Amino acid sequence: MPALPETTSWGSFATEAPELAAAVEGRLTATKHHVLASLRLDGSPRVSGTEVVLRPPDLMLGSMPAAVKARDLQRDPRFALHANPGDGSMEGGDAKLSGLAVEVTDQDELAALMDGVEAPPGPMHLFRLQLSEVVLTSLHPDGDRLVIELWRPGQGVERTERA
Repeated sequence: MPALPETTSWGSFATEAPELAAAVEGRLTATKHHVLASLRLDGSPRVSGTEVVLRPPDLMLGSMPAAVKARDLQRDPRFALHANPGDGSMEGGDAKLSGLAVEVTDQDELAALMDGVEAPPGPMHLFRLQLSEVVLTSLHPDGDRLVIELWRPGQGVERTERA
C-alpha cells in the first residue's frame, strides 16, 4: 500500500478554513445521500451510496455490519466522498473530500458518538473521516468561469479560476 496521506479532523479543517467548511457542510447537509469511493481488494475502485453525519469535531460515516464498503475501509482506509451535487444547478457548489476512514471500535466511544443520533437497530460499523483534501467547485457569480477551492491540512485554501 502506498504511503498514507497526512490527515486531520473535520474540526481542524473548520478551524483552518471556516468559510470553505461552512460551504462544504451546506452541501453535505443539503441532501441525505452521497457517493463514497473505497478500494476493493484488487485495488480497483468501488462506489457506494452512503450517508454522513457531522458530530463536531468529527465527520462520521456509518455502515451495516460486514457491508463491502466497510470491509474495504477496514482493509485500506483511503476514501473519497462526493457530496450529492443536487439539481445540477451548481447551487452551493460541488464538494469532494478524501482522506482516511478510521473505524471506531471502542464501545464506550461508539455509544457517546451515537448519543442523540437515530441509529439503525443492531450492530453497525462507524468510521471517523480524517481529511487529507477538500475541494469545492462552484460557478463564479459572473457565471463565466469555475471557481475551485482546494484545502489540504496546514496549507490553507488555494483558489483557482478556470474559464
